[in-house]
Amino acid sequence: MGWLPEPIEQLLEVALVGELTVIGRDGRPITHPLIPLYDGDKIYLHSSTLFSKKLEHIKRDARVSLALTDPVAMKGNTDRATIQGTARVIEDDPHSDWERLILDLWRQKEPAINDFLKARVALPLFFERAVIEITPERALYWADGKTDRAPVETVAPGQEAA
Repeated sequence: MGWLPEPIEQLLEVALVGELTVIGRDGRPITHPLIPLYDGDKIYLHSSTLFSKKLEHIKRDARVSLALTDPVAMKGNTDRATIQGTARVIEDDPHSDWERLILDLWRQKEPAINDFLKARVALPLFFERAVIEITPERALYWADGKTDRAPVETVAPGQEAA
């Protein structure tokens, strides 16, 4: 897989929700719950293109973080991780780019999407999607969710520790 430590990759594989934090227009952090999809190198999230402030924020400032903190969303795993990186928005064709980039990953994680896709005609605006691609640069990991201890920090090859 990629350079992320194996326990973080495992969290990404099972997490049904991650908390994406972007930098708002006024410089304050804004957090959005989204489904993280991981291909072993990049982390993908997706968003409706309709009235999406998070996409505007990322286009203005690509620095983001993704926190994996909810044991229910991680199928009982109590480990915690925060991944910092640079994001880019892929929205050249909101009708099909997202399918090509993430649909297989989404189906693996959440097979119920197949039933939702059957209602596509009834929900056309929902399926105009943009993909958020995150290139991880730094990762913090807390085994067993013990945030009273310093995290294990890992940085991407070529990056300096912050």
